[in-house]
Amino acid sequence: MADIHIHRPHQLGLAKARKVAWQWAEEVEKQFDMECTVLEGETSDTVEFVRPGVKGQLIVAPDHFELDAQLGFLLGAFSARIESEIEKNLDALLASSGKAKPAAKKAAAKKTARK
Repeated sequence: MADIHIHRPHQLGLAKARKVAWQWAEEVEKQFDMECTVLEGETSDTVEFVRPGVKGQLIVAPDHFELDAQLGFLLGAFSARIESEIEKNLDALLASSGKAKPAAKKAAAKKTARK
């Protein structure tokens, strides 16, 4: 069996991190035929995911995401590619959630400068 461990710090806070985690869960359900279960907590959430050959969890905290997955024998041969895809998907969601505020601030700054 191969193990995948991914840690991603962020500054979203728990409410926004939950939204990113829900988006991630929806994408992996569609893209990889995963079954995801979200367990909400007061200070963090856990997204458990499973399908034949894969089992894992994504911890959703106010300041980071922590993903651990175990791949079965057959998928273990593709662990580097699978890890790369997970990182790409998670990083894209984090980037899109992080870019919304700065873009709004820049637009507001441009309007003020024109007056």
